[in-house]
Amino acid sequence: SPPPQGSLLYLDALGAAFPRALARRGTALLHWTPGCPRAPAGWPLPTLYCTPAPAGALPSRAAALRVQLLFALRQRALHVLEAGLAAELHDALVALRTEWPQLARELALGRLSPQPGLPEGVRDQLQALLTPDAARAAELRAECARGFEGIVMRLWPQLEVVVVRTAHGAERLYCDSLRQADCQGLPFYCPFYQAAGALLGVNLWPAEPAPRFLLCPDWAFYEFLSCPVNKEPRTVLLDELWEGREYGLVVTAQPGEYRCHTEEVLKVASFHKQCPVVEPVRRESQTLSVRGESIPEERFCQSLCRTLRMWPGARLVDYICVESSLLGDSSGPCAPHYEVFVELQGLRDLSEGQRYKLDQCLQEDFPIYKSFRFKGSIGPLRLHLVRPGTFTRLREALGSPMPMPRVLREEQLLRLIQGSVVS
Repeated sequence: SPPPQGSLLYLDALGAAFPRALARRGTALLHWTPGCPRAPAGWPLPTLYCTPAPAGALPSRAAALRVQLLFALRQRALHVLEAGLAAELHDALVALRTEWPQLARELALGRLSPQPGLPEGVRDQLQALLTPDAARAAELRAECARGFEGIVMRLWPQLEVVVVRTAHGAERLYCDSLRQADCQGLPFYCPFYQAAGALLGVNLWPAEPAPRFLLCPDWAFYEFLSCPVNKEPRTVLLDELWEGREYGLVVTAQPGEYRCHTEEVLKVASFHKQCPVVEPVRRESQTLSVRGESIPEERFCQSLCRTLRMWPGARLVDYICVESSLLGDSSGPCAPHYEVFVELQGLRDLSEGQRYKLDQCLQEDFPIYKSFRFKGSIGPLRLHLVRPGTFTRLREALGSPMPMPRVLREEQLLRLIQGSVVS
């Protein structure tokens, strides 16, 4: 949970930028915290929230987000929609698209339907908070029947801002998708920067589209490694950083804890009262490398998006990559290579020529990769299409709320994704 100082800074910045955002019961929360309810971003003002805390602690991610969505739908006069991860808001709105008739029925009757992952005792506890609302149910049916573009503003016309605690890195894909469709016309505010399980920075500029975070000196002990790393790396401290440079982050979150190399790279954007203001750049743990070629997460995504523009009608829903070493014997007798699993809208199949386009784009964007491909040291990339909903199930299987990995390194999760391939 955010420390008091972090949450108070967040509430002050939020209230200054969006004056009605601190209205009583004007915030709905979509965040899965299995096993134990965690405090939301604005926990010093618990009256902000219209979402009951037990809903987020359900054992099933899908059930938790659906129940939280139902309570959000009851409250027409929302000013803030808050999610722990952009993927959680994305998946809750996917559930709205597929389950709105049942959600409308539950609103009208004031009853919570039995569902997997919702224990009977908790269901009774939550249902006691519901009352029949036929008018709101009729409004939900009418708006969903019109389609889902801009649905968030139509369902909650007083909404001012979407607050997403993690909206950078892997979560940026979901933010972009939401901005273009369901959340058209709404600003997104990412208030906190967290790494290694610790809160490290706060975004004091809610109205700016790209999140920047003020690193707070007394929240952790920070060290930084210059990027690219020197042959004899030496860490520097907060007062030794240079504006415009990139650094790897090393953190000791609390006295007595282990020093942790977070594998996060930050760029120093500016300084605020002598404290650095940083922008997250990439997660080094999500770099693809089968021969030492090192393709960063964000640049692979750029190549994939460029490839998509060559597939007319296709829209990227989600993706994940696997290095062939994880596949073992199932990859066959071939050179090390990447396998990429994508979920698309607008295309049901791809020709071999279309699939090769991604390998071609990577060769154009990364000369080292092209060199290894020419020598045969790296084999051709293999691209697979997966069925709709695969990545929602994958996020459930991760077992805890965390940013989506882009390089899969667990065999159990690999089997799940392989079992969903349709082409």
